[in-house]
Amino acid sequence: MAQRKEYRIHPLDLKRNVAIGVVLPMGGNPLFKLSYTTEEQALSNLKNLLLTRKGERPFQPLFGTNIYSILFEQLSLDTSTVLKDSLEDDIRFWLPYIIIDDLVITQENDFNRINIMLNVRVSQNGANTPIIIMVSDQGSITIV
Repeated sequence: MAQRKEYRIHPLDLKRNVAIGVVLPMGGNPLFKLSYTTEEQALSNLKNLLLTRKGERPFQPLFGTNIYSILFEQLSLDTSTVLKDSLEDDIRFWLPYIIIDDLVITQENDFNRINIMLNVRVSQNGANTPIIIMVSDQGSITIV
């Protein structure tokens, strides 16, 4: 996969009253919860990447992941490997500031289910943050 040009931007974490972005998922009270730290916004960016299908975003057809397309193929012995390689490549390409500590994919062939556990960090000193991706047998994807 090609390398993207990486831009360095000074974080606004030191300014307590300046929001950096919007936290995902949206909803609740208030409707648009704002993120005030770079780490919190980076995790929202990761959730956005994971929930976006490649080809879904106008003018950015390569943005997103192949989770949906891989999961709706016939499960085989190499499905976990293909999915893991695809996720690592997409995260490394679109979000190079996120460090993947662990990516575990387990297949439950009897139930046609795949569980994805992703542990990430935003910086060398940042805390590990687990992200659990659950795929139901109806095809809906939930990120916790």
